[in-house]
Amino acid sequence: MKRFMTAAALMGALVLAPTAAQAQDKDIVETAVAAGTFNTLAAALTAAGLIETLKGPGPFTVFAPTDAAFAKIPAAALKALLADKEKLTAVLTYHVVPGTVLASQVVGMREAGTVQGGKIKIRVVRGKVKLNGRTTVTATDIKAKNGVIHVIDTVLMPPASMSGMKH
Repeated sequence: MKRFMTAAALMGALVLAPTAAQAQDKDIVETAVAAGTFNTLAAALTAAGLIETLKGPGPFTVFAPTDAAFAKIPAAALKALLADKEKLTAVLTYHVVPGTVLASQVVGMREAGTVQGGKIKIRVVRGKVKLNGRTTVTATDIKAKNGVIHVIDTVLMPPASMSGMKH
């Protein structure tokens, strides 16, 4: 019963989503850009050369950090990340899970394998989904024609052994 209530609460958090009909006509990139709060993510995807991939058939599940999430990274570190295509690609693909994984499924998972090759740890803490212990999912199930977006409040960093980065 608790898991059902948690899933229902998460699925009710569609604060940034366009209407279902609008979202179904757009791919993940178009849906994120239309929301207006993923400008840094769009710039990072462009710098990494991943726009066309996420416009592809998918399906993909993207844990999408907002502009505010990217703002938590010190400016010099963010600038360095955006300039290093290899590290940037590792970070961005760590946010993508193959397939469509809806909130009702996420709450029952302990981890999710990413396109980058690493795993994201998943826990439900006091009714909120936490990724890798620090990142909170703030909106869920924003559907696009090639997958789904879940909004997160902090940029996820892959394990240092898989990206060459410290987190």
